[in-house]
Amino acid sequence: MSRPAHRRELRLNAFQMCAPGHTWAGLWRHPRNASADYNTLDYWVSVARTAERGLLDGVFLADVFGTYDVYGGNADAALARAAQAPSADPFLVVPAMAHATQHLGFGVTANLTYEHPYPFARRVSTLDHLTGGRAGWNVVTGYLESGARGMGLAQARAHDTRYEAGEDFLAAVYALWEGSWEDGAVRRDRAGGVFTDPAKVHRVRHDGPYYRVDGRHLAEPSPQRTPVLYQAGTSSRGRLFAGRHAECVFLNGHTPAVAARSVRALREAARASGRDPYDVLMFLGATVIAAPTRAEALDLRDEYARYLDAEGQLALVSGWTGIDLSGLAPDEALAYVRTNAMQSLVENLTIPGERPFTAGDFAEFGPRGARAPFIVGAASEVADELLAWAEATDVDGFNLTRVVVPETLEAVVDLVVPELQSRGAFKRRYREGTLREKLFPEGDARLKPSHPGAAHRRPPRPAPEPRAAEASA
Repeated sequence: MSRPAHRRELRLNAFQMCAPGHTWAGLWRHPRNASADYNTLDYWVSVARTAERGLLDGVFLADVFGTYDVYGGNADAALARAAQAPSADPFLVVPAMAHATQHLGFGVTANLTYEHPYPFARRVSTLDHLTGGRAGWNVVTGYLESGARGMGLAQARAHDTRYEAGEDFLAAVYALWEGSWEDGAVRRDRAGGVFTDPAKVHRVRHDGPYYRVDGRHLAEPSPQRTPVLYQAGTSSRGRLFAGRHAECVFLNGHTPAVAARSVRALREAARASGRDPYDVLMFLGATVIAAPTRAEALDLRDEYARYLDAEGQLALVSGWTGIDLSGLAPDEALAYVRTNAMQSLVENLTIPGERPFTAGDFAEFGPRGARAPFIVGAASEVADELLAWAEATDVDGFNLTRVVVPETLEAVVDLVVPELQSRGAFKRRYREGTLREKLFPEGDARLKPSHPGAAHRRPPRPAPEPRAAEASA
């Protein structure tokens, strides 16, 4: 199965979070950084308009449920250093961004562990309606013990159990989105006084090991029915889940070899699930600092580095890995420990045969600290590196990590995008249609038939038999 022709164009998302600090702790302090205004609509409308001006595919909104309290055994560092705390609900900022744009897509993270399929399905359908079919859901299962405690649980679900519950959750929402309302159920018949044909709305009965549903979907079908599905799990169990369900996967990798390994495994998981491996778009995280000249870009890098908060970074990595780094010396290597957090990250940071990561690496504003491509230079140099990474890893595009808002995103839009366009490696206009149609122009607004969610669709009803008089005529 070969790569479709349109994949020659790179995909780009603006990687954001509804929090003052994201993956680079401390940069909220930079005098030109607007990220402390994360809780205002003006901030999000500005980000969306800039991203759409650059023809980016979407704004990818990260989220975490809980507070990073592994470092030092408490949440003090995360709170003081704004290490993804405080945070706001990412769902609520999307309608404002959608209203200010026409084409931009939105990938919103939601933790299914603390949701129920019945109300969640309505919320996502509502978002898809309000965005005109530009909604995507980043399916996560949660890993922070603090989130579990906040929800009144003794502890978080075990790593693999989270994915088993995820399978159950998705089966329930697929049934609601795809199977509850038939095509044509909504009539909007003013003259006849009928809004919905009751015969075409069906009760969903789902009795799974983790979730139960008995009811009709509360929302009428949205433009995509099922939103575009994103996923970020690259552990062995996460790959199986992504290969079966994801349409887009977000991954990291500090070298092309590490990223390529993950991509190959994910595409093979999709193939094993009966899907075309290229029905799954791969987005590699990347930090990009561009400027008119290389010297200016390097100056910006050094300027930004002065605001990086080492303790905040260690609080983040401790939470992601489930390993308390507060006792490690700066030059001490991270050893592999199986935890209940992000197993794929721990594996990537301790892969045999490569220099292991140290606590000092995590506090570096550079490639080691990014755990992903860290690209600095003039537009032509940035384009060279992005294309080289894409070629070496078989990714389809990049999630561009927030650094300083708005200037690092504006530099991509004003400098890097035109350079990629001049090489035929980036679109010059948006395609029409929903987010799914923009990402997969060979398809349509609905899930592809090979996707497991499509199995929940009701077959079209046969045309009614003609009446006797009509038949004789």
